[in-house]
Amino acid sequence: MKQFFKYVLATVVGFFLTFVLIIFFFSIFIASTISGLQEQQVTNVKPNSVLHIQLNYPIKERTDDSPFENFDIFNMEPQITLGLDDILKNIQKAKDDPNIQGIYLDLFYLRAGWAQVHEIREALLDFKTTGKFIKSYGEVYTQRAYYLASVSDKIFLNPEGFVQFNGLNVELTFYKGALEKLDIEPQIIRHGKFKAATEPYFLEKMSEANREQLNTFISGIYGEIIKNISSARNIPEEELRTISNELLADNANGAVQYGLVDSVYFKDQVLSSFRSELKIGKNDKINFVSLKKYRHSPSKESYQKNKIAVIYGSGTIVSGDGDRESLGGDRVSKAIRKARLDSNVKAIVLRVNSPGGSSIASDVIWREIVLAKDVKPVVVSMSSLAASGGYYIACPADKIVAQPFTITGSIGVFGILFNAQKLYNDKLGITFDQVKTSEFADLGNTARPLTEAEIGKFQKEVDRIYDSFVNKVSKGRDLSYAEVDSIAQGRIWSGIDAKRIGLVDELGGLETSINIAAEMAGVEKYRTISLPKKRDFKEELLKNILGEAKALFIEEELEEYYSYLKKLKDILKLEGIQMRIPFDIELK
Repeated sequence: MKQFFKYVLATVVGFFLTFVLIIFFFSIFIASTISGLQEQQVTNVKPNSVLHIQLNYPIKERTDDSPFENFDIFNMEPQITLGLDDILKNIQKAKDDPNIQGIYLDLFYLRAGWAQVHEIREALLDFKTTGKFIKSYGEVYTQRAYYLASVSDKIFLNPEGFVQFNGLNVELTFYKGALEKLDIEPQIIRHGKFKAATEPYFLEKMSEANREQLNTFISGIYGEIIKNISSARNIPEEELRTISNELLADNANGAVQYGLVDSVYFKDQVLSSFRSELKIGKNDKINFVSLKKYRHSPSKESYQKNKIAVIYGSGTIVSGDGDRESLGGDRVSKAIRKARLDSNVKAIVLRVNSPGGSSIASDVIWREIVLAKDVKPVVVSMSSLAASGGYYIACPADKIVAQPFTITGSIGVFGILFNAQKLYNDKLGITFDQVKTSEFADLGNTARPLTEAEIGKFQKEVDRIYDSFVNKVSKGRDLSYAEVDSIAQGRIWSGIDAKRIGLVDELGGLETSINIAAEMAGVEKYRTISLPKKRDFKEELLKNILGEAKALFIEEELEEYYSYLKKLKDILKLEGIQMRIPFDIELK
């Protein structure tokens, strides 16, 4: 019998090792395949070409070079999706490219934040200053897609399509009922008026104060959207509001009648329009070049010794290096330090797209910004979100630039610990017992509620960190403590309102921030570098063969529903004192 078990064990171990080796070599094969595919030849753009832009994927701040990002396992090739950095760079390149005559916006559904969409839209408006054309076509235009398309010289819509032009709404997720069903008690410690931040954990709907705050917030953003569409389409703002309120563009004829689109066309008619614009025959091939191919076309940029470092910080702020979905305090602070110590880097632009997170990790990054500011200009560029800890790391910068649609502010601190005693005892039948050497030896134990003494300790720390937060904003923004406190208390602000109350200096995108940084540094000729340095994908693959692949494949399959899974994961990580906008605001 012993011999039998020995053979069984050997078989199991052998099978496991074989499986691991297969996965290992298969992953190496994938990495090598991608490496070969990514070493593409330069794309030669033919004269009289049109840049074809499709944005039907989640747009991230930087192009992701992960080996599994959108990898088509059946065709053994990566489906390259460009980040916002490359999208903007290539639109700028096309503007000055004599071979590019115009842009074709092939639109339907945009999986990007409003601030990102606005930044692309601004780049397209700049492209049009050369006199080149932009034409858009969509079977259906979602609201964000239409906002982007509104810059076009001509907007075409499928005869059976419609324009989703129906206003904005904000939907918050509340967890009180779910936590009660699980017998989990959220133990919340907050400062002063900072209540809306933790509402999702103890309420089933918004408080009136929070509802009023969010209504003011989205009304301001919607006003900006209406204003910009009105300017582009020459439709009075009040008329646009009527179209939106009464859903007058819910079919193709209505969209044409009220001026939202120019023509109702099938795809072949759209292509004929391009041929007419390019002055080619009706059967001639149109030289469309996709963004991902145009990325590899020759650039006129010359090598410059002087550099502007663009440092990207995206995701929830966490201690350590973080991962593809988080902003690692150590990784970003190292990048800032590297740029500070490099004498050829004349200025730093910190690009922030973060809801905040760990107060300690935020402070680590804040310190490096302060040190960098002492030796060279530091400018912050805010993307869709730069709130709470995201604002904390921004406040010491020389200049802060935000988009009109940026969600920022949320200057506040809260602590949350979950008491799962009833879950363990009543639902799972698990009990715990212990011995300890001092009163606070088991501080943070989820198997019991906090004691009054422990709550007092946490409250004192939350108040201290809030006081430190307000003082740092006060110093960084040259405002009094009372002024900051009056606009803090966890309240969120749009970029427009943040500029009005002094939390940001300018409205604009990444390019605006880089120009400001270069001007402050006194350099005219320079090149930009991106930090932190992207991880070598072969190293990353060997480091985490299955974990990274699993996350990426799950995201690809779940698409927009992946955000709900991510929310759940983030909730489970909400332990200790946080500088974070604690509810996810999605403008729909």
